[in-house]
Amino acid sequence: MKLAGKAKMLRIYFGEDDKWKDKPLYRAIVEKCRELDIAGATVLRGIAGYGASTLIHRTHVLSFSHDAPVMVSVVDSEEKVQKLIPFLDQVVDQGLIAMSEVEVIKYVHQAGARS
Repeated sequence: MKLAGKAKMLRIYFGEDDKWKDKPLYRAIVEKCRELDIAGATVLRGIAGYGASTLIHRTHVLSFSHDAPVMVSVVDSEEKVQKLIPFLDQVVDQGLIAMSEVEVIKYVHQAGARS
């Protein structure tokens, strides 16, 4: 697969404690991306953040989670990214979904590397 030039980046922001069908929401999104053969998805756990509620969520030294902010970043062609949006509409109850145009400089894909 070759991905170069213009592409779309989708960023999905929500809380670490968010779930879908009893699994972490970030995992459900990554699995759906893989099912749709999207070039890649990365989950980032934030240190602090807030959204529409204006309640600040942050990680604490003595615990693993206090609903820390999470962002899933997805990059692929507009056609493939658009296929993900109906799923996100279904599973993201509270959060932000933002799409932007990006320029892919280099994408290296090793054939047969799926695990």
